[in-house]
Amino acid sequence: MMKTPYISHRASTALTGEVRIPGDKSMSHRSLMFGLLAKGRTTVTGLLEGEDVMDTAEAVRKLGGKVEKDKENDIWNVDGIGLDKLQSPSSDLQMGNSGTSTRLLMGLIAGHNITARMIGDASLSKRPMNRVIVPLEQMGAKFESTEGGRLPLNIFGSNALKPISYKLPVASAQVKSAILLAGLNAEGTTTVIETKPTRDHTENMLRHFGAQVDVEDLDDGAQAIHIHGKPVLKPCHIDVYADPSSAAFPAVSALLVPGSKVTLHNVGLNERRSGVFSTLIEMGADIQFINERNNSGEPVADIVITGGKPLKGITVPATRVPSMIDEFPILSMAAACAEGTTYMSGLEELRVKESDRLKMVADGLKACGVDLIEGEDSLTIHGTGTPPKGGAFIETALDHRIAMSFLILGLATQEPVSIDDVAPVATSFPNFITMMADLGANMHPLDQNKGCTDSAGNACCV
Repeated sequence: MMKTPYISHRASTALTGEVRIPGDKSMSHRSLMFGLLAKGRTTVTGLLEGEDVMDTAEAVRKLGGKVEKDKENDIWNVDGIGLDKLQSPSSDLQMGNSGTSTRLLMGLIAGHNITARMIGDASLSKRPMNRVIVPLEQMGAKFESTEGGRLPLNIFGSNALKPISYKLPVASAQVKSAILLAGLNAEGTTTVIETKPTRDHTENMLRHFGAQVDVEDLDDGAQAIHIHGKPVLKPCHIDVYADPSSAAFPAVSALLVPGSKVTLHNVGLNERRSGVFSTLIEMGADIQFINERNNSGEPVADIVITGGKPLKGITVPATRVPSMIDEFPILSMAAACAEGTTYMSGLEELRVKESDRLKMVADGLKACGVDLIEGEDSLTIHGTGTPPKGGAFIETALDHRIAMSFLILGLATQEPVSIDDVAPVATSFPNFITMMADLGANMHPLDQNKGCTDSAGNACCV
């Protein structure tokens, strides 16, 4: 496929404005899937209309549900068919680039007496699925996968799954969610034990649909999550809040460009998702939360970010990692511009994301002139208090967060930063480029022959 290289360079003016970030991807996936399992019409506002979520919508259709957008009212309608009514899809389920959708649907399908085949893009097809396959096979489902538990894979579900008690070997909200979704159609109580807290969107939204999900505190901070099988899920309304993972990109851009002031509206602040904001505040960032409120069972607020205060290096508590695992690439850009050393550990999960994000971040920052140490599960960044030189061309390996992170860094570096392909950004943040341009950012297509070009195709930024 043709790539679309992009370049960003130091902003000539401060970034200013008020924006609404696209809907949270995790919540968007779940609203469509859970709407399928409820009998009747679920309505969804604020749905992220990126490629990953649209792939989930198509999968829901192939499993027997109906998903349509009411464009006049800007509402998505999901006509669900209820538990145990799913049908075997007549063609492959195309999961694109989404590990979340793949793993959650594996659990959902496993609890129904149907078969399905999942495929994905080149990046997703490299990601391990055994961590989901193992517990689901213990419950009674069967899988046929490519070597290493990878896509393409076939799922042979069962409506006679047995409940299990499963201790997560690695903290993962996706694995936890897959087991809970399989447990919906198992007779009895299915339990997932996690020693480190992970995102609890599945538990919160299942309760919103009428399922009984109990949480039991265990020793040493561990928790047991119990789901009671065979509930009657009731359709409801879901208002998807703005994605905190996506919000981190314009937030950091405002911190790196002097004089900036950016307001982000209706951002989700679930404590298991908002660790990046706590970390940035500890680094000295001027971040204010206003109009705090509750939205569909989740806390939200408007966030005001003011640039100008110098950032300082810190040690990020390893206990905070689950609440900001997707934000470490963009946090690393802030650390590269901070004064002093930022130490991040417990990052082994970054090795198996859309790319090996730990390596991608380390290699990209080194190319931009940053002094750092990459460990097996850690990253130590030595900042000088001023933005690094930049001037690098970054290979993104089809990873949307790597692409956006380095474009943000380029707004502050001494020399422009280029990426090999901006197209993957559409999976999670379809309007990223236009939104950043509205705030005042300098990001343009990069013609391999002409260099940086403006929207009219004329040479610029030289």
